[in-house]
Amino acid sequence: MKLKSCLNINLPVMSNDSEKSYTTGSFMVNVKRAAYKAWLVLAVAAFTLLTGCTDPNRIIDENTSIVNHNWSYGNKVKYNVDIQDPAVGYNLYLNLRVTANYKYSNMFVLVYQSGGAFKKTTATRYEIKLASPTGEWLGKGSGSMYSYQVSFKTNYHFPAKGKYQFQIEQNMRDNPLRAVSDVGLRVEKAE
Repeated sequence: MKLKSCLNINLPVMSNDSEKSYTTGSFMVNVKRAAYKAWLVLAVAAFTLLTGCTDPNRIIDENTSIVNHNWSYGNKVKYNVDIQDPAVGYNLYLNLRVTANYKYSNMFVLVYQSGGAFKKTTATRYEIKLASPTGEWLGKGSGSMYSYQVSFKTNYHFPAKGKYQFQIEQNMRDNPLRAVSDVGLRVEKAE
């Protein structure tokens, strides 16, 4: 990015004479240096933010928005996970966000796992409890949105190094399932 090296601004300057005579002078501003300093401050702030907030155990933590908050059977949410060390245990979580208009206290999902050492795709059905018997939401609330991160495999050992695919599908009677905002997957190294 090339910037002009100076900006000329004409300012009236008063002389020392008792008479009020004015002369015009030039005031030089080094825009290039100011832009460089601003860029440097932003770069350091961005670097600090990105490196200071990393989770060394996280392999993947992604969410997918559900269009119009209507999750249909055919809309499987897909994630690829690259496993480098099968000797390590991993914790797997379902991420979910629903609005206050969600009409059930739970949700059933199917999680499909394939790739890596798996010859066939496996499917497992999970129930996610969203509300207590009294109707109180169990997730973290922000306005009319409730977030959940539910463990579905703890200290799980993948059979081999490789790329694994996960697909998450809603498994409720309603199609589409309304008031579902986001669905996601988190895989992290177990401590």
